[in-house]
Amino acid sequence: MAGQIPQRFLDDLMARVDVVEVVGERVKLKKAGRNYSGLCPFHQEKTPSFTVSADKQFYHCFGCGAHGNALGFLMEYDKLRFPEAVEQLAARLGLEVPREGADDPRAQARERKRKEGVNLLELAASFFRERLKMPEGEGARQYLERRGLSPEVQQTFGIGFAPDDWEALKRHLTERGISDAVQVEYGLLVHREDSGRTYDRFRDRVMFPIRDVKGRTIAFGGRVLGDAKPKYLNSPETPVFHKGRELYGLYEARQADHRLERVVIVEGYTDVVALAQFGIRNAVATLGTSTSEEHLTRLFRMVSEVVFCFDGDRAGRQAASRALETVLPLMIDGRQVRFLFLPEGEDPDTLVRREGAEAFQDRITCANPLSEFLFDQAAAGRDLARIEDRERYASQVLAALARLPEGVLKSLMLSELSRRTGVEASNFSALLARAKSAAVESAPDREMASSDGAAAGMPETAPPLGESAVPAARSGGALSLSARALQLLVHEPALVGQLPEEDDWCLEEDPDGRLCREVIRLLRAGRYRSAQVLLAHFHGSAEGERLAALARRELLIPREARGAELEGLVDHFRRTRQRRSPQEEIDALLARERSGERLSREDKQRLMVLLTELHG
Repeated sequence: MAGQIPQRFLDDLMARVDVVEVVGERVKLKKAGRNYSGLCPFHQEKTPSFTVSADKQFYHCFGCGAHGNALGFLMEYDKLRFPEAVEQLAARLGLEVPREGADDPRAQARERKRKEGVNLLELAASFFRERLKMPEGEGARQYLERRGLSPEVQQTFGIGFAPDDWEALKRHLTERGISDAVQVEYGLLVHREDSGRTYDRFRDRVMFPIRDVKGRTIAFGGRVLGDAKPKYLNSPETPVFHKGRELYGLYEARQADHRLERVVIVEGYTDVVALAQFGIRNAVATLGTSTSEEHLTRLFRMVSEVVFCFDGDRAGRQAASRALETVLPLMIDGRQVRFLFLPEGEDPDTLVRREGAEAFQDRITCANPLSEFLFDQAAAGRDLARIEDRERYASQVLAALARLPEGVLKSLMLSELSRRTGVEASNFSALLARAKSAAVESAPDREMASSDGAAAGMPETAPPLGESAVPAARSGGALSLSARALQLLVHEPALVGQLPEEDDWCLEEDPDGRLCREVIRLLRAGRYRSAQVLLAHFHGSAEGERLAALARRELLIPREARGAELEGLVDHFRRTRQRRSPQEEIDALLARERSGERLSREDKQRLMVLLTELHG
């Protein structure tokens, strides 16, 4: 309902709700003195570091730093927006959420209409599920069995059957007092203008309910069993369903994993259900439309990585190009996009059945990063040894980069373009400005930067090329050895398991060495294996910018060789340290302390040992 939630209601709500109950419904808690403890739901851990205080009505994780009240927990755990979380807490107490200005008759009418539509569509979904179980649903059951969809996955997605009858659903809803006009308005009946007749839109089809983020049915998709056309049919636009906003399977994906970090966008709902059958529960599908900015903005509120999955044919490549154009303005730092192209003639449904879930997951993991796809697309059909082709290649890449928000990713991609073309980055300034102007003129109604970027305080104009969000000496060129070790850990957090217990090999006088030590301790304390979670911990800090820059920088070492590379670096640092005199090591530690840095307990112990050795 429209209108702002009054602050006095929020204060009263938070005074009455119990954070222990809210958290305890989702996390197994044990009494620990005056508080409660359990395994943190926001990062992987084996030893509980998550505490909930009944006195303070507050939760805190000593491993990853997550903290907040009952409202914040619901928003983070259930990935709810603020109003949705308030509604859910209020429902626990049987309260109606008031809205300032909600006495507007038009707002009240809209809310009544929305509830009416949702109730109607839930009735239809129940009708379709029941018909699947009846004798008339035998053909649909056989179809689902041939597709290898278990009863459990059918139940999870609420799959049903629309009988081969012109008025079966119409009769069912009419008997419950729902008029034809309302059924037409919500896409369940079709109205013939010439005859005035109404009849069921969905007939002889396997039915897939489309749910919103709260799990309410808002529309349907139907797959025909016979030879009728179209093969797939979706509900039309209605007061509660907008194709450019909704994603099939998003509710089910969030139910399967509340800590969702990656979403795979596929073409159809049968692909989503087939992947779920094989344990890949993070797939969603657009509904007869291309992926929109609204789709992606919604997803990026919930996850940090989106993988587009396309057929490997010409049509798939064209769809990928459209997706790239759509996502570029949304690529603020910390977000990741990949492009997965399937073998020609395959779709996710057929491929996961032929290869198995593990092989398909490997394809997702190895999908092309946005940067690689952008560069490869611009190079297609061009001989980059020729100056003219190299000029067109650079111009095409610059036109795309002009649509990126300012940040580390844009700076790194400009540096990479400079490396690939042999043109100094400083020479791209005028060209980039011209490309940005051309992009504005060709799409005057399109925002050049996402609202997320504006909210984060992104500058509207680009800084001079050669400058970036991280210090210039650390943003490009060859990496130092400490930075190489840090980059390996950012790309492959699991490598921390190969490191020695002592972190004394990290070079204290090197900022990257000190950050490397901090990253190692965090990875061990939280048992993180996700680069996104690691970056989130440092978000908003100078260290976070440094780690984001290293994450965006392509790691050229093959995955199978990365462990050996890190071990070699550790050996090198240890040999270097052994060659330093005790006095040099003492001076380095004292210099850090004098600069205002607080030495860790291990550093202080090391300093005492060295002083004892030196002075007896």
